[in-house]
Order: sequence, then structure tokens, then C-alpha cells
Amino acid sequence: QVRIVESGGGMVQPGGSLTLSCQASGFDSSLWNIGWFRQAPGLEREGVSCISTSDGTIYYANSVKGRFTISRDSSKNSVFLQMNSLKPENTATYYCARSFGAGCGWPLVQSNFGSWGHGTQVTVSS
Repeated sequence: QVRIVESGGGMVQPGGSLTLSCQASGFDSSLWNIGWFRQAPGLEREGVSCISTSDGTIYYANSVKGRFTISRDSSKNSVFLQMNSLKPENTATYYCARSFGAGCGWPLVQSNFGSWGHGTQVTVSS
């Protein structure tokens, strides 16, 4: 059974760090593009980052460039999102999903992604 489970969220003060995990099961995540998305209260879900399967190309939203790092650990069948220098505006539920194809493409087209996890909540507050 294909499944994606996000974890690692929590509450952190501004300037703090969190590492989110996207654990895949039922499929080899290294053969899929894996994207991170987030949805803040009252806002639409948006793409945050993505790692392509074909050549490992990585994409970031401008708002997180230089602060967030996406990585893949095939031995764990997981993708991670290291988030540093967190800001209150990063507060959201973060989701992971997969897409099939030559690459992520940017901006991410959410309809191309499936097997969505239930998300993990990130709250940045003092």
C-alpha cells in the first residue's frame, strides 16, 4: 500500500530550526519526484520545495531559499526538509507528496502530485 507520512513538526521560536521527514512506504521514493507543500490558515496550499528523481534537481520557493534544505536518503526511503531561521510566517501544516515524471517542474503543479500525507504542523512563535 502506497503511503506517505510526514513527521518532525512542532513549535519553535523565531530563528529556530526543525527537520521534517517524509517517510514513504509501498513504493521506492527515489524513483519519484518528492515535493513539500504547506498550507497556512486561511491561505491556499503552496509549494515549498521539491527534489527531482531524474537528475536530483532541487527547487525552492523564493521565500525559503537559503534557509530550507531538501534532501533524500534512499536507504531510509525518505525525504527531509531542514528548516533553519524559521519565521512566524512559516507557520503552517506541511505536506509531502509524490509526482511521476522527468522532474518536479517549477512552480509545482499540485494536480501532478498524489499520495498526499496528512501533514505535520509547524508553529513558529515566541
